[in-house]
Amino acid sequence: MTLAWAVRGFEILLGLSLLVQTLEYLRLPSLDKLTQWPVLSLEIPARPAWIKATLNLLFQEKIYTRCLWLRGVLAMALIFGQVGLVGAALLFVMAILLLLRWRGAFNGGSDFMTLVGISGLLLSHLVGTFTDVSLGWQAGFWYITLQTISSYFVSGWVKLLRPEWRSGRALPLFLDTGVYGPLAQDSIFRNRMVALLCSWSFTLWEGFFPLALLDVRWAVLWCSVAAVFHFLVYWFLGLNRFFWAWISSFPAVIYCAGIAPDLLHG
Repeated sequence: MTLAWAVRGFEILLGLSLLVQTLEYLRLPSLDKLTQWPVLSLEIPARPAWIKATLNLLFQEKIYTRCLWLRGVLAMALIFGQVGLVGAALLFVMAILLLLRWRGAFNGGSDFMTLVGISGLLLSHLVGTFTDVSLGWQAGFWYITLQTISSYFVSGWVKLLRPEWRSGRALPLFLDTGVYGPLAQDSIFRNRMVALLCSWSFTLWEGFFPLALLDVRWAVLWCSVAAVFHFLVYWFLGLNRFFWAWISSFPAVIYCAGIAPDLLHG
């Protein structure tokens, strides 16, 4: 994969991820009053007072909504390749503010993975502004790649240390929390051998994800399995953010896998 194709793929996928998230944020207040700032702000410490006062100002309904619309516009601009250093900086600041608003994260790991993508975007434009554009994108892509691979690696080896994952018992319990309710009693995933096979397959695939950097073909294979995995998570658990947040990093992973052998051999 050439750098130009990797950049375009990354921008389009990250832009789509941000757009989906932004539309969800805009829709959320009408669905759940508990997500509105007067309720969320009760968990913000009163001291120092200036921090809470600043957050209260920024998260007023009108200002917050306008910021979300700006985020949506920037997401569309990113899809069309029209976001530069200023736009990347704005996306980064808004991502930090959203983490503060949700007291850490709204949707767990997908929010932090989104921050990884935005941070890589900002790093690319920062380095590119002061050095070379291609060098900037390489720096940003390596940052995203190392964070992405680490996320899978840690997840896989944590599973390996847990007896419920090694025995396969964790999988049906995990799937019982799906959007369509508990698994049917005759579900194939309640079969011990199927659950054991799935558990070990995903555990080893995640744990050995760093091998993707050895060859671009391996990277394509690992990322393809990852895309299927995240789609299944969306299908069973309704976590669409996880799908978009992680696949937006795949162009970076595949590109870095393509240049890694050259870097290792000088």
